[in-house]
Amino acid sequence: MLLAEMLGYADIAQLMRIAEMYRLECDGHSKHELMQTIMAAALEKNRFEALLDGLSLEDERFLHSLLFDDRDAFSLEELLARVRSSRFDAEAKPGSPEEVAAVRLEFDPVVPSPERRTKRKRKSAAPKDEPAQGGGSSASGLRETISRFKQYGWLFNGTNGTNRYLFRVPEDLKERFRDVLAERLARRLVYAGEPLAYRDEQELMADDVLVLLDYAARHVVPLTQDGVMYKRNLLQLLEALAVREEPPARGSWRFGYGRRFKDYPDRLALLYDYCHYKGYLSEKDGQLRLTEAGASRLASRAIEEPEELYRFWVRLYRAAIPNLPAIVRLIERLADRWVTADSLRGALQPFVRPFYYDDPASVLDKRIFAMMVHLGLLRIGEDENGRTVLRLTRAGKQAIGGSGTRDFEPILSGR
Repeated sequence: MLLAEMLGYADIAQLMRIAEMYRLECDGHSKHELMQTIMAAALEKNRFEALLDGLSLEDERFLHSLLFDDRDAFSLEELLARVRSSRFDAEAKPGSPEEVAAVRLEFDPVVPSPERRTKRKRKSAAPKDEPAQGGGSSASGLRETISRFKQYGWLFNGTNGTNRYLFRVPEDLKERFRDVLAERLARRLVYAGEPLAYRDEQELMADDVLVLLDYAARHVVPLTQDGVMYKRNLLQLLEALAVREEPPARGSWRFGYGRRFKDYPDRLALLYDYCHYKGYLSEKDGQLRLTEAGASRLASRAIEEPEELYRFWVRLYRAAIPNLPAIVRLIERLADRWVTADSLRGALQPFVRPFYYDDPASVLDKRIFAMMVHLGLLRIGEDENGRTVLRLTRAGKQAIGGSGTRDFEPILSGR
C-alpha cells in the first residue's frame, strides 16, 4: 500500500499527531486537507532528509531492518524484537506480554480531547522537529521508537481493518528510503577504476558441488566418532576443489556459521552443509556416503543454480548475522562499480552486530565479502594503489534481485 492509501485508512487522531510532528498548519477537522498537507510534507526532499539526519544510530538500524524486508506487514511482537535488536547491547527477542500490552494501550486509536492534547504538548520538552530519542532497551524505550515512527508517518497499523496490531510501511516511502540511504552511504565510499587484476569465482562453487559428490562416490571416506573426515581425506578433497583452502587451525573457535563450520574451512563447510541439507550426502555407519539423490545429481552432471547456493548461504549464516539479507541488498546497491573494500566496510560496519569473537569488521570481511566472492556474487581485485576492491557480478545482481524475504527462513546449524 502507498502512503496516500494508508493516510486514508488512518483515523483523525493519528493524522493530527503526524501533522503536529511536522509542525503543519492545516484544518484539523478536514481529513482530506490533513492528508494532502501530510503527503506534501512527508515527501518533501529537504524535510525527509532532515528527519533521517536526526535519527539515532539505533533508530536507523531499526528503519534499515524494515526497508529490505519485502513482507507487507509486521506484528507488534516482531517490531519490538527489531527495535531491541537495533540496540547491540540487548538480546533480540519477541516483546513480553507486558511490553505488548503497554504498546497496544498507547496505540489505541482514541481521539484525544483538547485537554489531553494540551497535556501532551506540555509534557514534551524537546522541539517537535527534534523528538527525544528513545534510549536503552526498556519497555518505554521500545515503545517510544515505534510511537515516533508512527508520528513520522512511517508506520501505520490496522490499515486493513481486520487487525489493529499489524504494522505496515508505505511502499513508496520504502523505495524512497532505500534510495536515500544508499545515496548517503555512497558519499562515504571510495570508488576506483578497473583493477590491474581481479578474481571472479562465478560457477566455481556450483562446479565443486559435483566435485564433492564425485569424491564421495569414488572413495571410501571413513568418519570419526564426531562424523568428521580424517585429515588424509580432507586434504585430498581440498586439493581437488577449485579454490584451495587450509584446514582450520587447532584450538581456533569455530561455531555459528553452519553445521560443519567447526570442522572444515569456510568454503568447504558451506559446500558440505549444502550437500548434506539437500540430501546428496549422508553420514551413515561411520562413513560419508553418496545417497540416491546425490548419485542421480552426479549422473546428470546438472549444475546447481547460483540462486540456490546464495539462498542457502544466507539462511545458514542468518543465525549469526540476523540482518544478512538487508546487508547484502545494500552491497548490491553500493558495489555496482569497483569500490574499495575498506570504504565499503566502513560504511556498513554500523549496521553489523558482532558475533562472539567476530567483530563487525571480521563479520564483513570473512563472513560476507569473502563468501560473496566464493559464491560468485562479488569480484575481488587490487587497484594500481594496492587497495583491495570489490564489484558486484551480473550473477550476483540476478541472484540477489531474484530473492525475497520468504526465501531466507534461517537454517539451524544442527540440521
